[in-house]
Amino acid sequence: MNRAPEQHTRTTDLKDAPRPVGAIHPVLASRYLVKGWIDRGALSVLYGESTVGKTFLAPDLALHVAAGHAWRGNRVADPAGPVVYVAAEGGRGIRNRLAAVGVKDPELIEAAEFFLLPVTLDLSQPREPEALVAALADVQPPLIVIDTLARSMGTGDENSAQDMGRVIRAIDQIRTKTGAHVMLIHHVGKDSTKGARGSSSLRGAVDTEIELTRSEGVMTSEPKKQRDMALGDAFTYRLNDVELGVGEDDDPVTSAVVEPTDPVAKKPKLTGQQKIAMQALSDALAHHGGKKLGDMFPPNRCLVSVERRREYCGRHNLSTGNAESSFRAAFLKVSKSSHEHETVRIVDGFVWRVFFDERCQALPPYGGRQRWQRQRATHLTDRAATFSR
Repeated sequence: MNRAPEQHTRTTDLKDAPRPVGAIHPVLASRYLVKGWIDRGALSVLYGESTVGKTFLAPDLALHVAAGHAWRGNRVADPAGPVVYVAAEGGRGIRNRLAAVGVKDPELIEAAEFFLLPVTLDLSQPREPEALVAALADVQPPLIVIDTLARSMGTGDENSAQDMGRVIRAIDQIRTKTGAHVMLIHHVGKDSTKGARGSSSLRGAVDTEIELTRSEGVMTSEPKKQRDMALGDAFTYRLNDVELGVGEDDDPVTSAVVEPTDPVAKKPKLTGQQKIAMQALSDALAHHGGKKLGDMFPPNRCLVSVERRREYCGRHNLSTGNAESSFRAAFLKVSKSSHEHETVRIVDGFVWRVFFDERCQALPPYGGRQRWQRQRATHLTDRAATFSR
């Protein structure tokens, strides 16, 4: 009997809900928080492996929203309002990351309405979203970041559709009551091609997926799914060290900040003889490589002569045929293909790899290693002669 008024109210709501198609008009007002990346009142997941700087990029984005400053060339809603960052893992790490931003960009920190909430949520408990909503009633944030999802599920299993569904409903409750966009920081699964770790129900529920990857020290942040917005362009960055002060052992205390950088060029896929030739060049560079002065040669690459490369291709059995003509044809073929694929450059009889190799940084100028080796050999010979007397 007590349920009759509730049932009547619900029936009335449903009866009044339908709208004829002629009365439906396009929504032209923009709802973005960060254009092309996150929308007001929506749900996003930012995921990647442990080395991609998730907990550096997320605070960086959140601080720009909190300050109303454009984020990495992308417009931010103004005014956006305060941001709440739930640091479920706590610790000094997030504090030092925020402090590093303050060292690098004090104006951003000064302008940001940013609140750090260093607590662990248990979104598997029905009263937890109610408690969080009540605690944030006076803040009314347009963005809530939960770092990380795994630490905010309590005893819930992220691989269980039932447990993940319970957490998603809790997040939906938070979004409905606060109007905030909720961003979840999460990890990638064992198979990175399948996206964020855990139950696929998470992917179905989110409005935005942002994947973070790493290649040669450069991180790439790229929207992979947008329910109601066009996909934004990928953003590439490095993590640059910032010194915060001196610790108790007189050692410098450092953290890092996000610094935009150019994307890493995609390396072509090599097969068969191309792989053999590239390995031969790598060995030739390791044993005889050096840097060469001049406008025609890059200062950050090591190189060897074409003849040296040819020698090492022979040592690696580039051609299975015994005849010299067979090897010559194979060498010419891989030389042409590597030039066309832009994996190597050849100038004035010297060859180098297009892609940067940090191992080349410590090499001496071209010919310097050979001179050092000759000097070292002469020294050892003279020393041996001295002891033999």
